Amino acid sequence: MSTQPKRILVLGGTVYLSRTIAQLAIARGHRVTVAARGSSGEPPAGAEFVPIDRSVSGGTDPLRGREFDAVFDVARIPAHVGPVLDALADGAGHWSFISSISAYSEHAAVTDDLYEPTADDSTDPSVEVYGASKVAIENMVRERLGDRALVTRPGLIVGAGDPVDRLGYWPLRFSEGGEILAPGPQERPVQWIDVEDYANWLLDAADAKLTGTFDAIGGHIGMGAFFDGIADALVEEGVITERPNLTWVSQEFLLEQEVTPWAGHESLGFWVPSPDYDGHGSRPPGPAVAAGLQLSTLETTIKRWWRANAAAPTLRAGMSRRREGELLAAWHGTEADTAALERLDRERGFAVPPATAPPG
Repeated sequence: MSTQPKRILVLGGTVYLSRTIAQLAIARGHRVTVAARGSSGEPPAGAEFVPIDRSVSGGTDPLRGREFDAVFDVARIPAHVGPVLDALADGAGHWSFISSISAYSEHAAVTDDLYEPTADDSTDPSVEVYGASKVAIENMVRERLGDRALVTRPGLIVGAGDPVDRLGYWPLRFSEGGEILAPGPQERPVQWIDVEDYANWLLDAADAKLTGTFDAIGGHIGMGAFFDGIADALVEEGVITERPNLTWVSQEFLLEQEVTPWAGHESLGFWVPSPDYDGHGSRPPGPAVAAGLQLSTLETTIKRWWRANAAAPTLRAGMSRRREGELLAAWHGTEADTAALERLDRERGFAVPPATAPPG
């Protein structure tokens, strides 16, 4: 890794992954510019802030003609990318586009089939075309940057500052104790990537001028091993004294009870039906690891999450104690103590997604 300071541009840079990239780049001694509207958060200390608005004509003009050794972009709207490429592509030494494993059209199995891309001028922000929009942007970046382009497709990114947290319910729920509903089967695969690991690799990759296309993801493990790792990390942190009391319920039961998978109101984070999403949770990490991605252990990731997020989480997934208790009672064939469960909800130290929360 070079020790020479570089001119780095982070498009965004005020929220989560892009902010983490900017912060770590500053810590490495690089000269960092953050370009965004500035409406989603503050740029990190030490960064130059350039206000831009990709959604309006001329909104990227403040960047036109500037040169950077490395550019990082997390865009999801194709129409927002063309003007940035026009302004910057010729003066960029390396361009890193953060795509998504949602670019793959097949979720049940691991394949390389991608969605058909949207039009380059698409402004559709809907989740239904998220993968297709990412594919379109990938193609635009490769066409303009050629052998200066790196495209990475992350899976679920977890860690400090996550504004759409699908992980945090589990360590928080484990910390409460009592009987905990666990979604079976225990061997169902889950995957994630630590935001700090990912951001550091992107910076290393830019330094090495790595090009090509890679899945950015850790190795998959079963849900049972996932919960064991969370518990062991919390024991080491002194949050709990032993592994929690898990009651594993079948997928068939969860579907019969219309439990919301993945995210949203009364949902279970990291749970999606098997085999419908087994491919989505089993992408191969090997090529990225061979290209320099260094993966933290699950325990390290959970400790980072707990220290950074536990006091004020922003959960996108999670279940009320009442709903969980009613499900456990149905599983056992007993009656739920509604009053006691509602009391537990009132005493709870964190909030789960409300009924108005968006799914997914």
